[in-house]
Amino acid sequence: MRAVLQRVLQAAVEAGGERIAAVGPGLLVLLGVGREDGPADVEAIAEKIVHLRIFADAEGHMNRSVTDVGGELLVVSQFTLYADSRRGRRPSYTDAAPPEVAEPLYRACVERLRASGLVVREGIFRADMKVSLTNDGPVTLLLDTRA
Repeated sequence: MRAVLQRVLQAAVEAGGERIAAVGPGLLVLLGVGREDGPADVEAIAEKIVHLRIFADAEGHMNRSVTDVGGELLVVSQFTLYADSRRGRRPSYTDAAPPEVAEPLYRACVERLRASGLVVREGIFRADMKVSLTNDGPVTLLLDTRA
């Protein structure tokens, strides 16, 4: 699985001109599922998201996790994280899991994140969405369970 984490002051997602979800301070998580991913990847990436220390402590050092600061998560499915643009001008998405495989793993990850006790909101799987955010820092990281 791949995730782009963006530390945010706020983030929101719209679909069909309607606001679907919004969060205050915390993380925007763009989550992609790969063809080879399974339950172990769900557990690994969720554990990393919940405990990664990318929030400032009292001295301004990144020593606190989203759990430590009581932040919120906005999770948005993002198959394009598996784009391969090494050849030609049109990216290939053959490494992305097909929707019927990706959706249950995406949902399992969202549920695992909710089980951590955090407020978790999400976009709509396979929908055309508009995501807005105020990046804090900016702090943006790429996670990959296969790297």
